[in-house]
Amino acid sequence: MRVWFLLLALFLVSINLRPSITSVAPLLETMQNTLGMSGTTASLLTTLPVLCMGLFAPFAVKISERTGLERGIFYSLILITAATAFRGVFGNTGTLVVTAFLVGVGIGVAGPLVSGFIKQYFPTRPGVVSIYTVSMALGAGGAAGLSVPIYESAGQSLMFALAVWSVLGVLALVVWSRFAGKEKTDQVSERAPLPFKSGRAWLLTVFFGLMSSMFYTVTAWVAPIIQGMGYSSVTAGSMLTVFALIQIPVSLFLPGLVAKYGYLVPALLVCSTLELIGVFTLIFDGPPLLAVVAIGLGAGGLFPLALMMPIIETETHQQASALSAMSQGGGYILAALGPLGVGAVYDQFNSFTPALYAMAVVVMLMAVMQILLGLTGKNLSVK
Repeated sequence: MRVWFLLLALFLVSINLRPSITSVAPLLETMQNTLGMSGTTASLLTTLPVLCMGLFAPFAVKISERTGLERGIFYSLILITAATAFRGVFGNTGTLVVTAFLVGVGIGVAGPLVSGFIKQYFPTRPGVVSIYTVSMALGAGGAAGLSVPIYESAGQSLMFALAVWSVLGVLALVVWSRFAGKEKTDQVSERAPLPFKSGRAWLLTVFFGLMSSMFYTVTAWVAPIIQGMGYSSVTAGSMLTVFALIQIPVSLFLPGLVAKYGYLVPALLVCSTLELIGVFTLIFDGPPLLAVVAIGLGAGGLFPLALMMPIIETETHQQASALSAMSQGGGYILAALGPLGVGAVYDQFNSFTPALYAMAVVVMLMAVMQILLGLTGKNLSVK
């Protein structure tokens, strides 16, 4: 297949891995008012998919063995698209919870398989992971920013605003249908089990979990934290937008630079340092713009590099999918607990300051994992 078609397929599957989650957050208050939804149920709509992404990522390897890599991704796209579309058919709380679960399952399976897809079709170009991460960022940011305008322009139709993102899935399925007819070529001898016996795989899993926990915690709580500093809701909301946008150029260019010149661990440590600077800026009531730019730059580099590590440290796409499944499986479970932990700490102390110190500790632990990965790694050169 031609390179442009493979990149298009990668772009379309990646852009579908976040809208069904991020389109919900801006409309949570509307859902509560319209459907009589409790606060616990409302928070479940954003927490449940992330938790399922962790719980079901390990199944990606078995699914790939049975169906083939490309078909596994295709079936995951069907599940994500169908679950998102059903939100426009059955407008009730139960349907939203069920579809949140199904979306998490689909994304959880697709994520590791996309890493395998990159390893199989671009074995010498790990920097292609930037297409993966930027596409996800575009999908996430677009859905978060456009859900409310779509809701208002559609005559305040909540179900339409939630289901419209299935259109992206339909577009992806049209392209991926070409892969669906491909014969499965994986042989039994090429199967790769989850590397539970590898200490290095566990280091990567903990690193991915701490990194993801920081990302989802900041996404959920940075606006309330800034409001707690005395800024308006408008300012706080705009800072969240800055946090999302500043990640895109870093995600686009950093993986390619690291793939070309190496220095993976130093790049990871620089990104962690930026996150730490941002957190301490918030702790000491510094300019919120400086804080979210620093955290955003760090997060924009950490995520694609974390996704790139299983690709550069394995020999086959089966191994890449297995290592990605393990790291993302455990990682997203930790990520789901991060925002809940901040909420619990705030309820206990009625202040975000203790939670911010806890976030600083998370970043420092993440840096320790990166140093350990550097000390134990034999395959960190990506030149």
